[in-house]
Amino acid sequence: MRRAWAGVLAAVTPGTAFAHAGVVPLAQPGWTLEPWLLVALGLSAGLYSLGAARLARRAGAGRRPLRRRSLLFAAGWLTLVLAAVSPLHQAGGRSFTAHMVEHELLMLVAAPLLVLSRPLGAMIWAFPAGGRQALAALGRQSVLRGAWAALSAPVTATLVQAAALWLWHAPALFDLALAREPWHIAQHLSFLLSALVFWHAMLSPRRDSVALAALCLFATSLVAGALGALMAFSESPWYGRYALLGMTPFGLTPAEDQQLAGLLMWIPGGFVHAGAALALIGRALAARAAGDRRALSSQA
Repeated sequence: MRRAWAGVLAAVTPGTAFAHAGVVPLAQPGWTLEPWLLVALGLSAGLYSLGAARLARRAGAGRRPLRRRSLLFAAGWLTLVLAAVSPLHQAGGRSFTAHMVEHELLMLVAAPLLVLSRPLGAMIWAFPAGGRQALAALGRQSVLRGAWAALSAPVTATLVQAAALWLWHAPALFDLALAREPWHIAQHLSFLLSALVFWHAMLSPRRDSVALAALCLFATSLVAGALGALMAFSESPWYGRYALLGMTPFGLTPAEDQQLAGLLMWIPGGFVHAGAALALIGRALAARAAGDRRALSSQA
């Protein structure tokens, strides 16, 4: 266990690693340049940039909030690139620790940053007026609004993300994702999409559901932490494909590699969720105190 702490950084330093489809030396960085992935990332960046530029021209002096959201979007987008395109992705085929770092970046860093950036409003402005009106009309459809309201409710979003997390870490499904790239893509998409819905529910709660959102964040820290703790205290590797590879390039056994991955899910992940819950409660209390002060001043 003590040697395992070197694994997070060493996973992307020179050595030997296996990509999902074969052996890739870490000394020769294996950037993931899948056309569909590059198109998706490029399209999202292009739509946001064009829409944000149009909004900035209309906003005039009120550009500061838009500038802040643009920085949040850029940070979230770059985190996606780090997780899905950089050599970290290839390193995850050889080390469970590297794979866990990739998942944590998607779910705990990229997703909340993108949610805080509120990208859809800017992206819609990338389209001409007719396209914007059509998208707005689509968004007003009662069926879609009802489905989104149900899916993005705090409890539902929490359960969906927890289900994705636990199901994909079942040995049979995780080994399948390592062996077959379409399943690996499905795994990462389900992690990212469920995290986006989860963080939207947590960071944009209605005033009457702030306490529930905070409770869901605390519950998520326990649910994800329990899975991480099971990995951290396990003496044998769960995943056959990692076990067959033997020692990692940075000197960890498969069991030690898994223990470090479990610690990463358990401790940093718990801090993020618990910290977000405390921030949410603090913001609600501050808003309530401000409202009380306004009420008192109006009575004076």
